[in-house]
Amino acid sequence: MSVLLYRLGRFAYARPWYVVAGWLAVVFAVVGLLAANPVKLSNEVRIDGTPAQEVIDDLATSLPEASGGQGMLVFRAQNGARVDGGDSRAALLAAVDAVYRHDHVVDARTVLAGELAKNESSPLLQAQAAVAQATGQPAGGRAPVPLQANGSPVPGVVVSADGSTALMQFQFDEQTYELPSGTIDSTVEAAERQAGRGHLDVLPSASMMEMPEIVGVGEIVGVVVAAIVLLVTLGSVVAAGLPLLIALFGVTVGVGGAFTLSTVFEIHSLTAVLALMLGLAVGIDYALFIVNRQRRLILDDGLDAREAAGRAIGTAGSAVFFAGSTVIIALTGLLVVGITLLSTMALVAAATIAVAVLLALTLLPALLGLVKERICSVKARRTAQRHASAAAHTRATRWGSRLVRHKSAALAAASLIPLVLALPAAGMKLGLPSGASYNPDTAQRQSYEAVNDAFGPGYNGPLMVVVHATDSGKPLTPAALAATAAGLRDTEGAASVALAGMNSSGSTAVLGLVPADGPDDDGTKALVTSVRDKGQELSRKHGVTIGVTGFTALAIDVSDRLADVLPLYVATVLGLSLVVLLLVFRSVVVPVMATLGFLLSIAATFGITTAVFQWGWLQALFGLDATAPVVCLLPIIVTGVLYGLAMDYQMFLVTSMREARMHGARPLDATVSGFAQASAVVVAAATIMVSVFAGFIFNAQPMIKQAGFALAVGIVIDAFVIRMTFIPATMALAREKAWWIPAWLDRLLPDLDVEGDKLAQKIPLPLSTPVQQPAAAQKAEVGG
Repeated sequence: MSVLLYRLGRFAYARPWYVVAGWLAVVFAVVGLLAANPVKLSNEVRIDGTPAQEVIDDLATSLPEASGGQGMLVFRAQNGARVDGGDSRAALLAAVDAVYRHDHVVDARTVLAGELAKNESSPLLQAQAAVAQATGQPAGGRAPVPLQANGSPVPGVVVSADGSTALMQFQFDEQTYELPSGTIDSTVEAAERQAGRGHLDVLPSASMMEMPEIVGVGEIVGVVVAAIVLLVTLGSVVAAGLPLLIALFGVTVGVGGAFTLSTVFEIHSLTAVLALMLGLAVGIDYALFIVNRQRRLILDDGLDAREAAGRAIGTAGSAVFFAGSTVIIALTGLLVVGITLLSTMALVAAATIAVAVLLALTLLPALLGLVKERICSVKARRTAQRHASAAAHTRATRWGSRLVRHKSAALAAASLIPLVLALPAAGMKLGLPSGASYNPDTAQRQSYEAVNDAFGPGYNGPLMVVVHATDSGKPLTPAALAATAAGLRDTEGAASVALAGMNSSGSTAVLGLVPADGPDDDGTKALVTSVRDKGQELSRKHGVTIGVTGFTALAIDVSDRLADVLPLYVATVLGLSLVVLLLVFRSVVVPVMATLGFLLSIAATFGITTAVFQWGWLQALFGLDATAPVVCLLPIIVTGVLYGLAMDYQMFLVTSMREARMHGARPLDATVSGFAQASAVVVAAATIMVSVFAGFIFNAQPMIKQAGFALAVGIVIDAFVIRMTFIPATMALAREKAWWIPAWLDRLLPDLDVEGDKLAQKIPLPLSTPVQQPAAAQKAEVGG
């Protein structure tokens, strides 16, 4: 492997414009496809096979007008007046009219007018009257009243009991992610233009969001911090710029390529963000490892830039290749879960990682061929010559020596810290983002709180109960539907029940069930379970079948499904990755230690994430102010991503230790020298990843915010507690046993030569290679 990559690096270095032109052609092709096919992202969390999703899919056939995306607008008077009086009333009616007349909005008024024209023969009106009589008024003393216009109720609009707030619920003719770009924003703007005349604020709910912001100020700041770290680590603007350029190419090809497929495959917004985060972080890190190795070969061994580039690709490039492989394995392991959303996410992210590896092994040496000897400044060369003999006295060497001397104490501390941080994870609750997950300065949070205060918490997460006639050839009778609604109304945790819709044949009806508690509360989850349990009883008594869907029901089903498949996923990833680590390190102990360390770091990550987002601890430090359940997709995504990235640091750190051991160093000396050689660049790489991930904490979308936080915290724990403390301490305790492998297994395993021993044997390191100074350096020396 090392010899092959060495030759690849030398080829790219010698013929840089061929390689650069090839990658530019790929970039131009991606940009061209993006220009021809506009980006189409989804915010839908769809998990096929769950009860709530099956109900939604059934509605698309039996009652299509109820299967589109739901819109919800809150109107609130600015001056404390009633929204249904004076100028405010006129403005409210005009805003409602503007929304119903807007493109892609189902006008419920025309449906009601058609039913009224049937008079007493209307099945919908008969069922509506029967349900209203059977269920009575909502509990809690805050019963809303319909907004009246010309003596008739305006469908979909209710006013709070105190008149301070109006709530409009309506349907789009398609799911929100399928609507043409700008539809939701223009719908809100149409309402705002009319509502402003009556001094009304318009607050869209969390469901009323266009494509979330992918790159904002926080993400840009993260990249700037990464650039500063590169500059400090490499000591040269030219050297620091190359990893950033590689990352830019990587996200353009990887994320841009995913966007080109968004018109063919459903791409979730979190998929794009995850690919962007990984593309930036991994692209910078992999290039950093190789550039740092090339510079060390130039400054420490006196090689010229071409030979150093080839050897850097042969050695550090081999580690990059296998490090990228572990990340790809961890991500593609999500395919065993069998959930389309996660499969797409995994494939896009894995493809982005693969692109980053290819760029590091081909485009980077080509760019080094364009830079040539300028990769090391004159100052760096002179500093290296003056301090070459002091290399053994670095901070890393001192820290590594302390770990070896106090290995038992270090191991205990590195184990205890993650275990303590993991304690909150025992109380982790999973769910989907709601308006409560947003910061207070957002319209989504303000809308959520306005509904909670004026109508009750349950109106923020109403359940949809779909009722079918058991005999599909016959319509539902008003008596059966009313009795079913009454049974639901008597269920503990239910606040109110009302008829929301019915198909033309009368065989399918939708009941809106408002819980007494909010969408994230345990009482609402208990209500969903109770209604499903009660379904069989209602079916026997009234000849109906019922299904429950809605925000909370979907969140429960998704969380349960992901919790069921998580053990299978973890077992698959750990098994495959252990095989890769076994092949690379030719050791039984090292892969096991690496995996145990990861389990500590992932437990600590979940504990900290729970404490911050669910309990609200230390939120002020991160500019947060919203408590909500942990996003149900997060554990399985973060597990896969962090495992792959953790093995990156394991690969670079322990490969350096093994290289020292293979060259004759004693076990403890190999641990210290390998740690000293690799730790600085691992620290820099981890800092860069944390900076990039942390930038996404400030994204307005709760799912993206939590993902950025969890990944940033996970890297901090894994890099600085596990890889920089736990692993060296365990290596020191194991001594020579750390490299033990059964003889029979050693004979079976192929020699991947990650450390470059075959390269050193086949192409010996030159004893003295004249280094051609850059022109600027030559002039400086002449002038001096």
